Amino acid sequence: MSVPRGRPEAIVRPERGRKAFDVERLPPSASLAEFVDYYWLVRWRVSQPYRQQVIPQPRVHIAAEDGRLFVHGVTREPFFRTLTGGGHVLGAAFFSGGFRPLLKGSLAAISGTVRTAADVLGRNDRGTAEGILAATDSAAMIAVLEEYLLGVGPEPDPMAREVTLLVDEAERRTDIVRAEQLAEHAGISLRRLQRLFSEYIGIGPKWVIQRFRLLEATAAAHSGERIDWAALAGRLGFSDQAHLTRVFTQVVGTPPVTYQRDQTGAR
Repeated sequence: MSVPRGRPEAIVRPERGRKAFDVERLPPSASLAEFVDYYWLVRWRVSQPYRQQVIPQPRVHIAAEDGRLFVHGVTREPFFRTLTGGGHVLGAAFFSGGFRPLLKGSLAAISGTVRTAADVLGRNDRGTAEGILAATDSAAMIAVLEEYLLGVGPEPDPMAREVTLLVDEAERRTDIVRAEQLAEHAGISLRRLQRLFSEYIGIGPKWVIQRFRLLEATAAAHSGERIDWAALAGRLGFSDQAHLTRVFTQVVGTPPVTYQRDQTGAR
């Protein structure tokens, strides 16, 4: 079984982050492979508070921290977490359409929110979170979380699979830069695509496509190579370099040229 890669470029300023924490990505068991893409385990030990930013993606996460399981709906807002002392967090990263079979309702209801699993899924999460945070072995942590998730009773949903495949296509094909192109690929109307994404992901296809293209720009900045940002902007579907700079700055907090220079300096 291969170890999941995830999207490490979603970690903002990873060169600095490596000095503060370690990230491990682990596959789910066969019983949850329909829904969970991978588990992520972050361990840290810092002498001073460290604030880390992560670029949100079109997927729901459940994470054990502060004595509870928290469900993180897809959000447009930047995500920050401040690490203090030492500890760990275990999270489940669901496939784009993978959380709908657990929620058994529209993902639009939790979009942009962070709520306890008990509130979202109707199953007490305190004991599960305590068991995960008290453990030190990753396999033991995952076993506790999987027991909870299986207890929710998710059932395979063919449409959830279709939505996940469409998101995978939007991620893989850099020539898809507009929602209309993805709808045409799927053989459905744009309106139908928008409804499916709202129901199964909690956010629209336009945002999903642009987010993947932005992650590619972030990966380019992390590469250490000399980047022609104007050419890259055109290739990723932005109207010009100024458009890419504006979106990049909104999400990451600094223009791509400045970000790459800072990252190179940290390296």
